[in-house]
Amino acid sequence: MNKLLMKILSVFLFFSILIGYTNVYAIEFIWSNYDETMLTNANTNETGNFLNLESGSAVLIEQSTGKVLYDHNMHEQLRPASVTKVMTLLLIMEALDSGQITLETKIPCSENASKMGGSQIWLDTREELTVNEMLKAICVVSANDCTVAMAEYLAGTEEQFVVRMNEKAKQLGMNDTTFKNCHGIDEDGHVTSSYDIALMSRELLTKHPTITNYTTIWMDSLRDGQSELVNTNKLIRNYDGITGLKTGSTSIALFNLSASATRDDLSLIAVIMKGPTSQIRFNEAKKLLDYGFSNYSYKKLGNSGDVVKTVLVEKGVEDSLPVLFESDAGVLIKRGQEKSITQEINIPDKISAPVQSGQVIGEVVFKLDNQELAKINIIAQKEIKQMGFLNNSSHLFEKWFNLLR
Repeated sequence: MNKLLMKILSVFLFFSILIGYTNVYAIEFIWSNYDETMLTNANTNETGNFLNLESGSAVLIEQSTGKVLYDHNMHEQLRPASVTKVMTLLLIMEALDSGQITLETKIPCSENASKMGGSQIWLDTREELTVNEMLKAICVVSANDCTVAMAEYLAGTEEQFVVRMNEKAKQLGMNDTTFKNCHGIDEDGHVTSSYDIALMSRELLTKHPTITNYTTIWMDSLRDGQSELVNTNKLIRNYDGITGLKTGSTSIALFNLSASATRDDLSLIAVIMKGPTSQIRFNEAKKLLDYGFSNYSYKKLGNSGDVVKTVLVEKGVEDSLPVLFESDAGVLIKRGQEKSITQEINIPDKISAPVQSGQVIGEVVFKLDNQELAKINIIAQKEIKQMGFLNNSSHLFEKWFNLLR
């Protein structure tokens, strides 16, 4: 009886251990796979089409940093249509900056330019428009004739201008892009990607912000009111903070858009390519911009030239020196984290003369949860010479004189 009882107890104990071990293993296995699934889903949400866009390709970037906030086939090579003109506008603005042209420069119309077709203002070979008027026509109604006239004036021929476009694209790292013309009318091999459009849009807006004087026009006119202009970018009329930028569409390319907007120091660029309809293109650009403004914030950390503090100067002709931020600084963060950013100023209490104007004195480090976000050099506001015999005597005399007053 005792032996039988022992056998029963042994079998019971064996199965209890086995079941316990199996349950622990099962729980561990399920938990492990749960973590992997969650991680996979998180990664998908970062790069996948979780906004359920219908367009073939899309990207959302933050303008100041260039950081990609949303990616949907952003490197797929597609036809850009008239969004091509973002690069044309960039080269026109560079020509203005270099002094090659001014806004009042008169631009003639060649026979070639007058026969472009598509979106146009019907330029005549007998007329000339100023660069200011040409920019208006290109930005507001996507005028192909004005685009070609500008290209020919700046480079001699449209072909040579396209060479410059491709050179600039290479400089900007637009590796998905080959331009065949300056206007975007369909041509085999004329391709780019939503990411590359975002790159050139960022360059245009960041380096030449006055372009928004044209890209934000809703309605205007040319030729003393004879030619009415209405912007092809419908977001100009109804999206808060919109700054541009360029539409494009053909029967092959379908509907494209580079849309830019700024709210509370946060500037975003949303690019849509191969939208099924014009309205879908605008709706999905708004969806991208709304997503960015709802989830992200741009925190300005410092402006170039802002005084950080004043430090003491030893053996100098002056006793103190204001020190400044060397450059602008800001950081893109998730909305709601702004108050968690800390600032650490690393500069000595005293420095010794001589000090050069612009000399690096220290740095400011900005952190979020002990992770470094940005670092800015702190520089001397001005030169301070070392105290010598002559300037020391002058300095003592000045102090003595001030005491007598």
